[in-house]
Amino acid sequence: MSVTRTQIETALKQYVDPYLEKDLIAANSVKNIVVDGGKVSVDVQLGFPAAGYRDTLSAKLTDNVKAVAGVTGVTINVTSNIVSHTVQKGVKPITGVKNIIAVASGKGGVGKSTVAVNLALALSVEGARVGILDADIYGPSQPRMLGVMNVKPESSDGRSLDPVNSYNLQVMSIGFLVDQDTPMIWRGPMVTQALTQLLNDTRWNELDYLVIDLPPGTGDIQLTLAQKVPVSGAVIVTTPQDIALLDAIKGLKMFEKVDVRVLGIVENMSTHICSKCGHEEHIFGAGGGQRMASDNKVPLLGSLPLEMSIRVQTDGGKPTVAAEPDSRIAHIYRDIARRVSAKLSMQAKDFSSKFPKIVIQNT
Repeated sequence: MSVTRTQIETALKQYVDPYLEKDLIAANSVKNIVVDGGKVSVDVQLGFPAAGYRDTLSAKLTDNVKAVAGVTGVTINVTSNIVSHTVQKGVKPITGVKNIIAVASGKGGVGKSTVAVNLALALSVEGARVGILDADIYGPSQPRMLGVMNVKPESSDGRSLDPVNSYNLQVMSIGFLVDQDTPMIWRGPMVTQALTQLLNDTRWNELDYLVIDLPPGTGDIQLTLAQKVPVSGAVIVTTPQDIALLDAIKGLKMFEKVDVRVLGIVENMSTHICSKCGHEEHIFGAGGGQRMASDNKVPLLGSLPLEMSIRVQTDGGKPTVAAEPDSRIAHIYRDIARRVSAKLSMQAKDFSSKFPKIVIQNT
């Protein structure tokens, strides 16, 4: 009995991808199926970086296809192709950047910057080209977190700044341009102008994702971001604490009002495990992130523990994903990165860069 393409498609449909939350046929990720007697070859193309997931996916699909009667050999080829996705109407794309992901929180002290930098690193480790923009003009922290506090960005053309490179990330921050002890005593318009210049006057080099680490709250910078910056999606960081959740919900509603899709919620400091005795305790409460996600119909992307090593590593200029790439926490960040980018991959694609520019001249 010969093997048919329909049988192979049926077998592939049995596996529901945990990041896309649908089978790969429905997700339009299966690009080619070749059946040669009993030998089957399948080409899968994901719209998100998945270096840490590729082998698992290939093994799952291989097992399903092998179970089809008559199949004698299976080859699964898994690749990723990251494209630009739609943003708010009337906002121009940034040269050299395919997608912008804003990382926000309603209030300070929830570990947003730590999540932002580790998310960026995780996306890079998964195989994407990634940059991070420190949009906290009053309190820039990314230069310290990435171990580049004393680095000054260069200008190769005399008009724009080249991003600083750290752990394979392209980095830009106001912290590179002012003394670390100098307070930024600026009014709102100056702050928003500084953010716009940092974003547009940096020579980003073919980024798949630019992660923007926003200051806490819903003020001038957030409004500027929504009105002038082409944001593909936002990630909200909170702790399980009720007070933090109240402010996080305000941040989520703000993005909804300005037509920026919220990709999901990251619950930080969800639990603490004592390094001495192993006792686990929910210091800031339990289940708050999941309740917020359910109430607002957005996914909970992941939960991160309150652990001393995370603080020590970021203070030391080497965040967890770079310092301990094989640790449990690094794997949580990589899983969150795949969920964020997979959610983004299912949004409508932006083809504006594919269209030629039409110029009308009088001759």
